[in-house]
Amino acid sequence: MRFSADKVEICNIASVTTSAMEATPPAMSFSLLGSAAPVLAPRVGRLSLPGRKTISTPHHVPLTSRGTVPHIAHDVIRDHTAINSLYVGLEDFIEKKSPAVYKTPAAAHESPLKKFTCVAEDMPLILGPRRFPAIPCPPANTTSSIALLTSVGFRQLPSSEYLEAVRNLRPDIIVGMADLANKEPGNKRRAKMVDRTHAWTTEALEKLYGDSVPEEAKPKAAFFAPILPLDNAQQSLYLEDLESDFQWDISGLALYHSASLEFVPESLSNLPRLLFSEPETPHNVLREISLGADLLTTPFVGESSDAGIVLEFAFPAPAPKEGDVGLRPLGVDMWSSEHATDTSPLTEGCQCYSCKNYHRAYIHHLLMAKEMTAWALIQMHNFHVMDLFFAGVRESIQRGTYEDDVLRGYQLPANGSNQPLRMPKAYGQLNQAKQKFTESQIATPDTDASGLEEHGFAKKV
Repeated sequence: MRFSADKVEICNIASVTTSAMEATPPAMSFSLLGSAAPVLAPRVGRLSLPGRKTISTPHHVPLTSRGTVPHIAHDVIRDHTAINSLYVGLEDFIEKKSPAVYKTPAAAHESPLKKFTCVAEDMPLILGPRRFPAIPCPPANTTSSIALLTSVGFRQLPSSEYLEAVRNLRPDIIVGMADLANKEPGNKRRAKMVDRTHAWTTEALEKLYGDSVPEEAKPKAAFFAPILPLDNAQQSLYLEDLESDFQWDISGLALYHSASLEFVPESLSNLPRLLFSEPETPHNVLREISLGADLLTTPFVGESSDAGIVLEFAFPAPAPKEGDVGLRPLGVDMWSSEHATDTSPLTEGCQCYSCKNYHRAYIHHLLMAKEMTAWALIQMHNFHVMDLFFAGVRESIQRGTYEDDVLRGYQLPANGSNQPLRMPKAYGQLNQAKQKFTESQIATPDTDASGLEEHGFAKKV
């Protein structure tokens, strides 16, 4: 740990060369800038991987489908977006007994997974066993495997197969297997979740980075240990092992609920925290950042693009304009006929590729024609909005004005109980986006009676 007057840098244990830590893969470093509050506080950091793009945190991690961000190709990502990391689920690629992704030719320093999906070599790639958000699987997890949904049906992924995939595919960051329940678990189920996750993490660290593994066979990827969305007491033994026996081999933490940030042991507070969450609005994102999340998933970005919704928010919230009444919308419905002759950009002053080259009327026309370019242009814009949002968050934290900026634009603090709200919320919700997306789902010939009734084509008698 190195200190200076204006910076506290906490490097990942992997960079330390003491004899007790030589087995740790020197794959990643994470430094905290400014105030290094241990837990439950917003923080700014920098995650660096050798030969890869540096990720400034807090930041969002774009989600993929079969290795590709929906609607936009990898050359578009490279040329027209600032995306600097991707999350990939192994279940997208292993529908066959002998998956093609394992047969991809690659040099020793290359990732077969990146070659197969055409991802640039300098793009940090995070690999987990399941896509996110994952579709619930009726088959139950077992003591040695988790249930997956591939393109040809359900199957089990043994922990040993996942570790073999990690060795073969060579991602930059590995998310450890976790036994997650599809619904609220009972006490017995919770105990199984902890025991299985504990066992899988132990197995992964021993087989990937253990003393018995030859140095040349150890993966260069950083391992993020999972923390379950359970109470601290229910996984106390597992957390103690993370803190004592495992901390030299893990490079980060993967969490599945913002409440779990409270359970991060103080001795592991220097590690980056990847939060797999499904915030519905930027208000929720800000709350998770305030609890100390470093990397976050934001599925609502893709959902908004799917629905033809152009995101239109910023942080800190801009000062109200003269004549502003009520809440600012978080997004604009480009399906609306009011855009048919509107030649203004998607967002005034926006410097994204879509806004600099096209106008609302054109994108509205593409949507009405069901032209795929419409969704590509909207997706590029929406990712640009999120990049600016997180850049504003990082600047606000470094200025020390984060709490004030949040209160000014995104929350409704009151003077006391049963008192009127102090100031109006600057932004509304994304309910309209969800509603539009639901309405856009058209019933197909194989839809059952409930589906027909839901879409207004029939009524149960």
